[in-house]
Amino acid sequence: MTFETIQQSLAADMSTVDEIIRTRLHSEVALVNQVGEYIINSGGKRLRPALVVLSANALSYVGTHHHNLAAVVEFIHTATLLHDDVVDESDLRRGRATANDLFGNATSVLVGDFLYSRAFQMMVEVNDMRVMQTLADATNIIAEGEVLQLLNCHDANVSAANYLHVIHCKTAKLFEAAMRLGAILCHSNSAIEHAVAEYGRHLGTAFQLIDDVLDYSGDEQTTGKNLGDDLAEGKPTLPLIYAIQHGSAAQRSIVKEAIQQGNIELFAEVLQIVKQTGALAYTREQAQVEAEAACAAIAILPDTNRKSTLLQLAAFAANREF
Repeated sequence: MTFETIQQSLAADMSTVDEIIRTRLHSEVALVNQVGEYIINSGGKRLRPALVVLSANALSYVGTHHHNLAAVVEFIHTATLLHDDVVDESDLRRGRATANDLFGNATSVLVGDFLYSRAFQMMVEVNDMRVMQTLADATNIIAEGEVLQLLNCHDANVSAANYLHVIHCKTAKLFEAAMRLGAILCHSNSAIEHAVAEYGRHLGTAFQLIDDVLDYSGDEQTTGKNLGDDLAEGKPTLPLIYAIQHGSAAQRSIVKEAIQQGNIELFAEVLQIVKQTGALAYTREQAQVEAEAACAAIAILPDTNRKSTLLQLAAFAANREF
């Protein structure tokens, strides 16, 4: 099953989610509408909201709250992107100019704030304290993860364990929350809720690890981002951490300097080193381990088409090229 096939299987649900997104994105302030529409319509896999739908469907949910909460998750994710691009001074995302590049940093930050607050308005409407607790906790942990990542920038001594903790916070936590929401809506028992949440955590980790690989080996036209962005920002991602641990003294020196200086002029040399040391292959292997853990986590779910889709999604996350 390709990712396109997965998307097609979710088309009806995601069409409803997209309609909710468009409706609830509306503001009386024209600039909010303009920036919000630009971001929401700029592509993206809609993976996180799809997880809310998949989780609810896999557990036989009957109702409409899963569509609303899927939109909430997308708003939270989009808000983090707006803020991230300002912090990272990014000018390209999904093959298009970033909102901060087009509209300015102040506008991007404030529209991100609008999306966060709109998300919280919508989650309150579900009138379920567990839903609010899950999303409030996730949003807080994501923010902590972003701060931790900022502290790690230009630090060539970050350990693999430290780095994995950061991506569990900043990326995997929202995947985990999205899956947990489906179980909460279905009033599932604690074992089922834990299982789907673990699936989300491992899936999100696999997804981020492949993002790290693609920053050094992806096709810019396919990924929609500039190769070497992570290096330019001084981010010590897993391929670089592994290269430092397993490279020669000369190779370690080059990679460390590139991280510490955010020296994009060293990108070609660093790229050669991460390939020579097997860092990219290792990171892909770790993504595969995470994907397999995600699949194992939901073994207790009943065998349905939606469970099959979740298993296929894990395979996609670990093997994707975009």
